[in-house]
Amino acid sequence: MAELAHPARALWWLFEPVHALTYFSPEGRAAYEAVGLRGYWRGYFGGRSAPLGPVDAAPVVAAFFNFAPSMVERALPDVWSRATPEAALTARVEGATAALSRVLETVKPHLIDRSVELLERAVDGLDCCGRVLAAANAALPRPEGRLARLWQATTVLREHRGDGHVAALVAEGLDGCEALVLRCALDTRREVLQPYRGWTDAEWEDAAGRLTGRGWLAGDGAVTAEGRSRHRALEAATDLAAARVWDGFHREELDELAAALRPLSTACRAELPQYNPIGLPNGG
Repeated sequence: MAELAHPARALWWLFEPVHALTYFSPEGRAAYEAVGLRGYWRGYFGGRSAPLGPVDAAPVVAAFFNFAPSMVERALPDVWSRATPEAALTARVEGATAALSRVLETVKPHLIDRSVELLERAVDGLDCCGRVLAAANAALPRPEGRLARLWQATTVLREHRGDGHVAALVAEGLDGCEALVLRCALDTRREVLQPYRGWTDAEWEDAAGRLTGRGWLAGDGAVTAEGRSRHRALEAATDLAAARVWDGFHREELDELAAALRPLSTACRAELPQYNPIGLPNGG
């Protein structure tokens, strides 16, 4: 495990690509299309929100946080006229399993099995109070097959971390667009994130203006010392909120999990766009 990173962050860097593969794989898109969710965003919003049931846009706007409400509203509740949540859940597992089967073909099976064992142990110890997406995913039946179980475990853990991250952002007084503007000012391309989250240019510039007014951005859009300090505090709060689940593991077990996950993560990360819209550090 990376000595300079919080254990919760070091493990997230490793398990997030395993989950995220489904968003970018042809197998994932094909599985959603097969049940009637044609078009990338129908599959994304249908598949990711399916654990919540046939909800409309409002709770998904709240839970997903940094998507423009208008973008969510274009997908929900329309997707439920095309496929049931149950069909979407089946499709997402089938797509993820097919993608992982291809990408992890040369990975030694015992590394997958050990990763599943330790990740599921972490899932079993989660406290999901206050974490809607994590709780909904954790309540799903555990699927059969090592790859389906691997994907499900990484999904629960990444939604658990994501829920905690949203809580940190809310506590800091940031809205969804402001969080993205700050991230782009730090290390991510605006042309990648903004269209993927559906914010208009006017909304983006207004958010930048609010951050400038708070002293987080300079007039030219660069991050100020205050902005960097507050961002570090946000990331520390996110790590702290994700850390408790790993307290029951010995350091040797965490190192073993990291070693088992590393070849899986490397193979999955190679399938992701170099500049991805999901928050993974580039080249991490």
